[in-house]
Amino acid sequence: MDSLIFYFVLPLPPFNVLGICLYCQFGKFVRVSFICEAARIKKLQRVGNSAAITMSLCGPPFSFPSGATSCSGGKPIANGPNHLSSRPFRLGPIMSLNRQNSGAETTAASSSSSALNYFTKLLWGPSLPPGLLISTVRSAWTTAWGIMMSQLAPSDPSGSYSRPISKFRVTEPSQFSGRRPGTLHLYVGLPCPWAHRTLIVRALKGLEDSVPVSVAAPGVDGSWEFQDSRIPITSWEKHSILPGKDRVNGCRNLREVYAMRSGGYSGRCTVPMLWDVERKEVACNESYDIIEVFNSGLNQLSANPELDLSPLELQGKIEEWNRVIYPNVNNGVYRCGFAQTQEAYDAAVNQLFGALDNIDSHLNRSRYLCGDVLTLADVCLFTTLIRFDLVYNVLFKCTKKKLLEYPNLHGYMRDIYQIPKVAATCNFTAIMDGYYQFLFPLNPGNIKPAIPAACDHEVLSSPHNRESLSIIS
Repeated sequence: MDSLIFYFVLPLPPFNVLGICLYCQFGKFVRVSFICEAARIKKLQRVGNSAAITMSLCGPPFSFPSGATSCSGGKPIANGPNHLSSRPFRLGPIMSLNRQNSGAETTAASSSSSALNYFTKLLWGPSLPPGLLISTVRSAWTTAWGIMMSQLAPSDPSGSYSRPISKFRVTEPSQFSGRRPGTLHLYVGLPCPWAHRTLIVRALKGLEDSVPVSVAAPGVDGSWEFQDSRIPITSWEKHSILPGKDRVNGCRNLREVYAMRSGGYSGRCTVPMLWDVERKEVACNESYDIIEVFNSGLNQLSANPELDLSPLELQGKIEEWNRVIYPNVNNGVYRCGFAQTQEAYDAAVNQLFGALDNIDSHLNRSRYLCGDVLTLADVCLFTTLIRFDLVYNVLFKCTKKKLLEYPNLHGYMRDIYQIPKVAATCNFTAIMDGYYQFLFPLNPGNIKPAIPAACDHEVLSSPHNRESLSIIS
């Protein structure tokens, strides 16, 4: 009987190849099977840095009418049709991780799309794909998603995201006193809220010249890489920090920097990371430790040493707020986005919005969390709030409310945004790219939505009138 075999393949760890093989007889599906052996699929193709799906027309054991050619050898198959080609059709890149497609890639994608349309019409005409194909692809994707999420976002038995503990900690911020300018180097990534808090405190304390920074960008595999910036910027972003080269070690990626330390390193290579230039050692990769060092441990290098974001009389209140903000808001949005069960998501989203409701109520009578002065607790909350409507509301399914619907929280966020030097640390284009184009398991289509109007620089710079709360209190 005249038949076709279609291979859909995609490289996925830990398999060499995970594929779906569709056996068809003129549009009628006979059976669907999975293939996890690279040796049985010889038509895997790559387009740029993207995974491509290969559709191959195969020869024996099935026969074709006269004139057909096989994909592997190009020799005529007895009784094969003249219109069948020996060249495999590349249906991809379906899921691109590139920032921008070149002209050649765009042309290839257009050609592949035409081939895909042709074969889908051949197989099932104008109707929806067969239920067997849909269920098979759903099962394959669910399995692959679980594999990727287990590495990206480790979870506990309930399916709730469990953030890994930072390995390199600072026990006492004053241990860096007496340092010379340039002997500490900060590594950050602009999409990361944990790295963002270090950039803000560094700027507010006037440590830009004393603690240089290297800005990494997400690579196609999600790791942090150093590269010339290809991020399009708006006119007001031209003075903001941009990704670039490793300014102190000349490494290609952050993993190489971590590996330079004595004894090497094989763990998660995260930002922010404070590097000891003299000892060639990771000084710290815990964000809260770093902002405490910047706040009080480097005053001899600071251009603004009189600023104290953690005054002794407020440290108790700051700790109280941190115990609310970190698990329920900072990490709470990630617990929503990285939840691997419905129960885990429900618990996380309820805790998140319960905390936001309480904070919004508190800010109705207080300019900042601890009264009239900005503290480290405010900085930590701000870096999550500034990303909320941009990313978390949509991509992480934090959908009960937008931040714009919280009048006090939104005004509070604008108040902090308008503090001198803070806006320059906020690169919304880089934030959008980092989440929507590189968190592949959450956005496999790689489509980046438009920036909400409420997140425009002009809106964030509008009057907030929160200074009146300081006068009242």
